[in-house]
Amino acid sequence: MDFLNFRNKMQDHVASMLRDIDHLFVMDVGDNTEFYNKYLDSFPAGTNEIFRERREHDCSACRQFIKSFGNVVTIKNTEVVTVWDFDAGEYQPVADAMAGIVKSCQIMDVFVTDQLGFGVESNFDSENKSLRWNHFRIVLPKKFLTAKGSSTLDTLRGQFRDTRHVFQRSLGELTEDSVLTVLDLTAQNSLYKGEEWVPVLRKFLIYKKAYDRLPEDKRVLFCWETSVEAGAVIGRIRNHSIGTLLTDISEGTDLNEAVTKYEAMVAPSNYKRPKAIYTQRMIEDAKKKIAEMGYLDSLERRYATLDDVTVNNILFVSRDVASRVSGGDVFDQMSNGLPVNPKSFERLEEVSISAFLKDVLPTVQNVSVLLEGKHQGNMVSLIAPQVKDSKTMFKWDNNFSWAYSGNMTDSMKERVKAAGGKVDGVLRFSIQWNDEDFNPNDFDAHCIEPDGSEIYFARPYSTSDGNLDVDIVHPQREKPAVENITWPVLSKMSEGDYEFFVHNYNHKGGRSGFKAEIEFDGQIYSFDYAKELRNDETVKVATVRYSRKGGFSIVKSMDSKLSSRDIWGLKTNQFYPVSLIMKSPNYWDDQAGIGNLHYMFMLKDCANPESPNGFFNEYLQQDLLAHKRVFEALGGMMRVKDSDDQLSGLGFSSTQRGSLICKIDGRVSRTVKIVF
Repeated sequence: MDFLNFRNKMQDHVASMLRDIDHLFVMDVGDNTEFYNKYLDSFPAGTNEIFRERREHDCSACRQFIKSFGNVVTIKNTEVVTVWDFDAGEYQPVADAMAGIVKSCQIMDVFVTDQLGFGVESNFDSENKSLRWNHFRIVLPKKFLTAKGSSTLDTLRGQFRDTRHVFQRSLGELTEDSVLTVLDLTAQNSLYKGEEWVPVLRKFLIYKKAYDRLPEDKRVLFCWETSVEAGAVIGRIRNHSIGTLLTDISEGTDLNEAVTKYEAMVAPSNYKRPKAIYTQRMIEDAKKKIAEMGYLDSLERRYATLDDVTVNNILFVSRDVASRVSGGDVFDQMSNGLPVNPKSFERLEEVSISAFLKDVLPTVQNVSVLLEGKHQGNMVSLIAPQVKDSKTMFKWDNNFSWAYSGNMTDSMKERVKAAGGKVDGVLRFSIQWNDEDFNPNDFDAHCIEPDGSEIYFARPYSTSDGNLDVDIVHPQREKPAVENITWPVLSKMSEGDYEFFVHNYNHKGGRSGFKAEIEFDGQIYSFDYAKELRNDETVKVATVRYSRKGGFSIVKSMDSKLSSRDIWGLKTNQFYPVSLIMKSPNYWDDQAGIGNLHYMFMLKDCANPESPNGFFNEYLQQDLLAHKRVFEALGGMMRVKDSDDQLSGLGFSSTQRGSLICKIDGRVSRTVKIVF
């Protein structure tokens, strides 16, 4: 029998198997020694006789090959193809028997390996040096190679297994209707950050429809085949926040209850849903009810302007806008004069908001504030009624309200969050690539903590609660890839240096570099590494030092820049003049105050682009709350209309910690830090 021809045909077949695929799979054939013995027993009688002490086809080289590669398969369109499925000539009984054994088993794992070659081509007989023995030999393309180390291989196998398991549960338990419902909610802007999940949901829906069309006996194969293609975000969608919502809807939970539960998981504590969950019938009922209660004129809302506020409700107004404030020239109410020989203070003074209002503000002529990245959630707008003398709907005795920002505008943060990562910790390290030219390389984010422990894909958690929560292995065309490490709380973090770097774990032909961000204390430091990374190359990004006394600081890094973001038409990390300082409307006109007091610093040229709700149920009078579902729906419908010269800026609640750096001109010029 011509074994060399048999071996060569297998090599050609495996090469054909590997065309246009990125993953192989391993069948659970049980005991590998028994599996090899079945190979020896598959030869027809008289074709595998004893040669010296063993059968002719019994050799250590082929034994090792069959144990390590004989049960490897591909899955194409839910059909299993083994390494034995080829025209084997006179060895056909052997190939058919081995293929039958392998196909009778279940898939055990995705095939991962730290070697490319299996078996040996040939060797010479130990007794007869002129006698050459040929053996099985396969060499895989480099794309199948993973890093060396059994722990790494075991970790990767476990990750693939877990993804396949969750993916199958997701496809089996989540209904098509639940996905369509969430897509509908997102389309009508009724779901917090729902738009971030739209691409994932649409792709999952494609898999779901294909899964449901398959017969039961093909579904496991489908999940193994497609889970590696889908990736961890889609593959583990059931474990994400959006998966909780899909599960609840699939199980018949009331839609409002399901959405509320989802928003409690992912939205900030002060989040107000931009659009209520409602039906057309609810809208018709709402119109009738509001007309009966006499609030039709009160529903239309717009941004307030300087012409709306009166002098008795203003703590400070800049001279250039004072003439527009109702009730006279505010400077007539103030005893301060123009400063003489102003003195610059280099030391940053820290004052409480109460001390600032009592001791500092009465002597001030001009105020400007430093807009920082951490102030994203402090952006606020004053809201006025469209009809000036309309009936107030609120708990206080005027018809003014306010709305805080709920949007996040950082593109890398958005992409991290869309991939399931956390972006609201005390320290964050994110990387991004494949965002311009196609770069399929497998880049990994790493951090070495002060105690020497390392956070990366094989060890995503640390005792400090540091967590790698996004790990992209297979970047997709026209979709930026991200990875993310974040620390949620300071209390578990050790003092010392945190070293951040990027490792090119697997070079797949990408020629571009990466971008990175480090965020702490509300500031984002951006890094851009434009050069190609070689296979297994490591690039150090930065070292961040943490101490209880001094907080975070970057002690060394590649070239970086402090990111300046656009927030409501203003750039962060710049000073802006303050037009007005005032308390929130629930404390106007010497009211004792209903609810929390907010201090508002309205900024020149600040413009809210978000079209917030006209009102929120928390503001409404008690007699209206019996119809809270109606008003919730109307609050989402009655969007605030734009106004020229709107009053928008920074707001700080008296019940939450915060700070604001101000430059003030008065008797002296100085810089102070206001603490709330």
